[in-house]
Amino acid sequence: MQCSAAQFVNAIPWPALLIRRNERIEAANEPALTLLGAGIEGRHFITALRQPMLIEAIEGSLHDAKPRRSEYLTNDGQQDTTYKVSVRAIENSGEHVVLVCFEDVTAFEQAGQMRRDFVANVSHELRTPLTALIGFIETLKGPARNDDAARLRFLDIMEDESKRMNRLVGDLLSLSRVESQERVRPTEIMSPNDIIRTTAHSLTPLAEEAGVTIETDLPDNEVSMVGDRDQVRQVMTNLTENGIKYSGSGSTVTLSLTGPSYEPRLRAQAIRLVVCDTGQGIEPHHIPRLTERFYRVDSHRSREMGGTGLGLAIVKHIVNRHRGRLEVDSEKGKGTCFTVILPVT
Repeated sequence: MQCSAAQFVNAIPWPALLIRRNERIEAANEPALTLLGAGIEGRHFITALRQPMLIEAIEGSLHDAKPRRSEYLTNDGQQDTTYKVSVRAIENSGEHVVLVCFEDVTAFEQAGQMRRDFVANVSHELRTPLTALIGFIETLKGPARNDDAARLRFLDIMEDESKRMNRLVGDLLSLSRVESQERVRPTEIMSPNDIIRTTAHSLTPLAEEAGVTIETDLPDNEVSMVGDRDQVRQVMTNLTENGIKYSGSGSTVTLSLTGPSYEPRLRAQAIRLVVCDTGQGIEPHHIPRLTERFYRVDSHRSREMGGTGLGLAIVKHIVNRHRGRLEVDSEKGKGTCFTVILPVT
């Protein structure tokens, strides 16, 4: 039983075209019509594609029947998209025609770009303290060799830069661990009440040094949930440290727990872990990017505070592992609230 050209092309799940030796588009499936526009059947393929490298590949296959590959770049109205295009000659009714298939590889391209950006950011973050250390070492071996006051000052700065590198390496290792475990669901029964109490207690000295007050708001009853205790504590520690460091002296950071109650977004019973501060707040345009690696609202201040730019990225991956949600509410001049919604089972 033979099928028509249209039936053959429609059986392909990707956007696909069938082009005859006369260079006309004989058939196009629905994904191809969505990609390239309706009414392309019967037209010369150049009027539908218009990208020189792809046109050259199709013309070559029409001429010698050899397979070729190319790219097709476009925009879906929200982002640039990249297609790998396979061009293959096939026999149809005694003549060879060309089958053109478009494979959307945008996600792979974006992942590759993210990896390149990540390596570049890590290199930049490490280069700064390393350059400072090398410079101070050269100075101590040369002009400041016998200058006791300069030596002590430089050694203090070198210690700070070394600690900064150590924090960065620690956060990179932590990020690697949580990413590797992201698809593994936790099975431990834990108490979020204890997490909040422990976090508040351990960060009280840091808060006192910064002139910040830590408060807790816990329900009367003890709550239990399935989760990774160390990771949930890391979430609360990262969020609370950010509140302490960036809200400013005289502000208050409140750690609270509510639930369990039904959360429509999760379609399950869930708790809410909330960290609110009374600081300066965050501009709205920063909020969607807060969990990006190395993204900082104020780069200079973040580095002065010892931030690595990875804390909220770690939080995002831990919340994802627990199948939860992270919400950020902020109003300039009135503070910021981070809400972590986690299912209890």
